[in-house]
Amino acid sequence: MQTTYPMTIPSCLGQHLSTYKSANSKMADREEDPENEDDTCEVIYLTEYARRQQWWGRLFGGNNSGPMSEKFSVATQIALGGVSGWCAGYIFQKVGKIAATAVGGGFLLLQIANHSGYVQVDWKRVEKDVNKAKRHLKKNADRAVPEFNSLIDQSTEFVKTNVIITSGFFGGFLLGLAS
Repeated sequence: MQTTYPMTIPSCLGQHLSTYKSANSKMADREEDPENEDDTCEVIYLTEYARRQQWWGRLFGGNNSGPMSEKFSVATQIALGGVSGWCAGYIFQKVGKIAATAVGGGFLLLQIANHSGYVQVDWKRVEKDVNKAKRHLKKNADRAVPEFNSLIDQSTEFVKTNVIITSGFFGGFLLGLAS
C-alpha cells in the first residue's frame, strides 16, 4: 500500500527557480553560509490553501456572507442572473425536445404495433387503472413531503431577498428557451 502525502510547494519557489538551474555552482555557497535567507522557505499545503480560497471568493471578492443585493451592483446581479438563466433555459429546451421526441416516438410505435396486431391493449383495464391512480393521487395530495415544503420555503426566501438576480434569471431563462 502506497502512502500519499499532500502536495506542497515552497512559497519562495519563484526566488529559487534561478538558483536550481545552476545547482552545482550554488551548492558550495549553501554549505558555506547555512544562514542564507534564500534557504528559509515556508511550505504551503496546496490542498488546505485550495479549501480556504474558493473560486467564487477569488472571482467575486472575499465577503461571501449576506444576500446578493448587498454585495454586487444591480448591473452585475442582472448579468449573473441573465447568463445563468439563459444557460438553464437553453439546456431545458434541448432536454425537453429530446424527452418529447422519445415519449412521442414511443407512443407512435405503440400505436403502430397495436394497429398491426403485435400488441393487444385492453383499453377498459387501462381506463380502470388510470382512474384508480387519479383517486390515489387526490387522496394523498394533501400530505406533501416535508422536505419539499422546506425546499419551497427556502426558495421563496431566496427570491424575496434576491429579487434582482431572480428577475435576471427568469428573463435569461425565457431567452434561453426561445433561442
